[in-house]
Amino acid sequence: MTERTLVIGDIHGCYDELQALLDLVGLTADDTIIHIGDMIDRGPKPAEVVAFFRDTPNTRTLMGNREDKHIRTVDGMMDYNPTREITRLQFGDDDLYHDAVDFMRTLPIYIDLPDALLVHGYYEPGLSPHHQDRDVLLGHPEGEERLTDGGHDPWYVHYDYDKPVIFGHRDYPFLNFRNRAYAIDTRCVYGGRLTGLLLPDFIPYSVPARDDHWSTLQQRYAHILAG
Repeated sequence: MTERTLVIGDIHGCYDELQALLDLVGLTADDTIIHIGDMIDRGPKPAEVVAFFRDTPNTRTLMGNREDKHIRTVDGMMDYNPTREITRLQFGDDDLYHDAVDFMRTLPIYIDLPDALLVHGYYEPGLSPHHQDRDVLLGHPEGEERLTDGGHDPWYVHYDYDKPVIFGHRDYPFLNFRNRAYAIDTRCVYGGRLTGLLLPDFIPYSVPARDDHWSTLQQRYAHILAG
């Protein structure tokens, strides 16, 4: 059997949906699981998601803008905002949280596979993956401003690398754009779906969210959000 790779969209702590997606696809020990970034924030089980990708063989994950913000916060470059404070509390132990952040520091900002390029956020045409701006790849506002300065078309319209790109970060109005750009953040944490693409054939799989998780967390941690 050909070795397969399942590329999964933004999970945001939706651990139960992750397991449901893996059950649906029916992977073997020879297959690989790669997450597109944003393991954490706004969902119910961030610690379990981090532990899965840190400890499970044949798994990898990109850094997303959420992981990068936690790193910057721990390093004193950003203040804790309510969302990151909630995630820290969900770990239940500061040592476990800081161990998770140390794992996040090791994550790549792109993965170049034989069949596809994987990024979390955006990609700037005309540059190789190695020369991309970090804020562009991670989907930070500064990266989006760099790409939209002057009112150009969306970045994926002019995507020009020599293989398709798979990305997450935001809810695009398509899954497949011209067989060149695949958007797989389908908003599980907000009550949407968790989606993956099975390579090498780019077969989509998805499972429904079990809740509007962020709305539920907002109710549970209303005292932090109000503060």
